[in-house]
Amino acid sequence: MAMLLLGSLGVAAAWVLVAMALDAQSSWMALVAAADAALIVRLVRLRPGLSRAIFGVASTLLAILVANWAIVAAWLGGYMGLLPWESMLKLGSGFALLLARLSNSATDLAWIAAALVVAAIASR
Repeated sequence: MAMLLLGSLGVAAAWVLVAMALDAQSSWMALVAAADAALIVRLVRLRPGLSRAIFGVASTLLAILVANWAIVAAWLGGYMGLLPWESMLKLGSGFALLLARLSNSATDLAWIAAALVVAAIASR
């Protein structure tokens, strides 16, 4: 479990860096998160099957949620003169959800949905 958590947070951090560098949501990074989750569940030698697929999808979903939270917090914190990690601690869940919904287009949601399917298939 610790490896999956660490992998999810690492991919989320890379996703945030890419999004800040490109000044875009960069939802295609969700596929990278799915590939990373599939690799980790195989490296930790979980038994193949439904439980491994669930762990892969959960790890991918965690990376997606953390990355979106951090991207919104970094964007909003920049306008308020806060560092990204300071803004992440102050950002409320309702406001973060609203900003994430506004910043993710239909294409971004398609990337995210595709990543969850890829995680389920590649992890089993």
